[in-house]
Amino acid sequence: YVIDKVDHILVMTVNPGFGGQTFIPLQLQKIRAIREMVGARPIHIEVDGGIHVETAPLVVEAGANALVSGSGVFADGRYAENIKAIRAAAMRGRIAAA
Repeated sequence: YVIDKVDHILVMTVNPGFGGQTFIPLQLQKIRAIREMVGARPIHIEVDGGIHVETAPLVVEAGANALVSGSGVFADGRYAENIKAIRAAAMRGRIAAA
């Protein structure tokens, strides 16, 4: 009943509280359901939690278009390389969704 009043939806893909948690795969169903509700509306679907190279394509394919990654970016102190790898993985998810 508020879908026409929002421009951004955040889906937590971990239990909020602290960094480094494991991605909750069942949240992919929630992302898909939200993407279906959003339809063609200009609403961003953002995911936060457990986002790294393995999970980025999954959430993008499910319908997310904004990703938050903490531990996935800061792992091993290789920030630029990690960001590049996550972006490439997200693009694979976009291609798979097309």
